[in-house]
Amino acid sequence: MKEARALRLSVYASILVGTVGIVWGLVADSRIVLFDGVFTIFGMALSGLSLLASWTAGLDADERYPFGRGAVIPVAILIQGAALMATLAYAAFDSVSLILSGGSEGAPLSVVGYGLVTLVIALGITMALPRVAPGSELAAAEAAQWRAGAVLSGIIAVGAAAAAAADAAGWHEVVAYADPALVLIAVAVLAPVPWRLLRAGGREILEAAPPPEVRSAIDEAAERTRAEFGLGVPLVRATKLGRRLYVEVDFEVKAGEWDVAEEDRVRRSLIGGLSSLELEIWASVELTTDPDLAR
Repeated sequence: MKEARALRLSVYASILVGTVGIVWGLVADSRIVLFDGVFTIFGMALSGLSLLASWTAGLDADERYPFGRGAVIPVAILIQGAALMATLAYAAFDSVSLILSGGSEGAPLSVVGYGLVTLVIALGITMALPRVAPGSELAAAEAAQWRAGAVLSGIIAVGAAAAAAADAAGWHEVVAYADPALVLIAVAVLAPVPWRLLRAGGREILEAAPPPEVRSAIDEAAERTRAEFGLGVPLVRATKLGRRLYVEVDFEVKAGEWDVAEEDRVRRSLIGGLSSLELEIWASVELTTDPDLAR
């Protein structure tokens, strides 16, 4: 399965970068490098959660779960967002405490090297994941984390280079505060990532309307179906849960002019119009003569 391959790639890369970061951070006595390593290892654990969610969502429906287990995907995304947000909050608190206590010594040039190495790796994984599993929400969530990681690596390299330049110019006191300051900058840069995950997962769990591009495709399919069968303006309801898209379209018709077989043709036309979406379509079409039921 393409999605599983993409998630495994993310897990292996996280193990590599996280291990390098933790070892490098301890050797160089750098808070920002250690933070990056721990954050990456933590992300690896969340990638494992995504892999489990992907496997669970792929299980067939049964008596206990007649609609399948697709809801596990937004739940996993929500957990990822909450865990990452908590990690960033702790890192910010630790850095502020360190600044208030007088900062810490570090090795700026070593940090520059780490930032450049991880930048190359993060950019490579960011570009690879969408190609391995196009259309996968979980792979997209992983790519978003790696994209933020690439930005963080760039900030680490630039910030450490600036600290090294300041040290060479004789501003030695700057180096003591550079490391925790970089962590605070990293927290600010990474904060939108868990927020987007929390928002996306929460909206799906609350059965909100699907993303604008999906909603637009639904409206176009409903309009084509309406025009094909000469029906009135439909009432369209839709929500997305994981890989599954639920669509309900109600048309008001005159009594005695439609039968069940014709309703089936309308439904098949709607489903055909949504076939371009890389989602599992659960479509329901209702032709009713009761205006109150079409609202």
